[in-house]
Amino acid sequence: MKKCVVIGISGASGSGKSLFASTIIKNFHSSDVSIISEDMYYRSQDHLSLEERKRTNYDHPAAFEHNLLVEHIMQLRDGFSIEAPTYDYVRSTRATTTKLICACSVLIVEGILLLYDEELRNMLDISIYIDTPLDICLSRRIVRDIQERGRTAEGTIKQYQESTRPMFLKYVQPSKTYADIIVPHGGKNEVAVNIIEEKIKSILTLSKSNYVQTTALHSSIS
Repeated sequence: MKKCVVIGISGASGSGKSLFASTIIKNFHSSDVSIISEDMYYRSQDHLSLEERKRTNYDHPAAFEHNLLVEHIMQLRDGFSIEAPTYDYVRSTRATTTKLICACSVLIVEGILLLYDEELRNMLDISIYIDTPLDICLSRRIVRDIQERGRTAEGTIKQYQESTRPMFLKYVQPSKTYADIIVPHGGKNEVAVNIIEEKIKSILTLSKSNYVQTTALHSSIS
């Protein structure tokens, strides 16, 4: 059964992880390269009121169902498709719909705590840390939260001061030491994007070559 290579992209909230990943993936076919986000694995909060959900610390490791993410990465790595959860940012809880992620040769996983969590970290064949100044991260987060998540600037700044920044300093920033590659300037770093694209192309070439050889071997045996 075909194995896939797992590439992890970590960094602060608003650092450009999603842009970096999406810039890379748009140049490949979905059957070859897939992407999942750690944010998809925020825990369900259906048992809490909306006001209680708003007080959740979404930058703490406990906010994520990492064991399910690990299970899904293992399944994808072993050549199986998964039904990944999705998250409703307006309601601040897990959505009822899922997203089909098909088996692929290269899986890109992006999220703030991928390098902090030891079990997740050990599943990554290549680990990347997006190193972006915090003032830029905050300005990007304000724009994103207003445009995409139904938040206010005041609410985003309050959350950033109370939990996002402290959790970054406690969990995310120290995890940078585990990265194989540190990328400055976020998703707009064209040099870094090109390097990772070339690496993925070489992985895909090798994967397809091995598949052809294995198929030929099985045909000769049968």
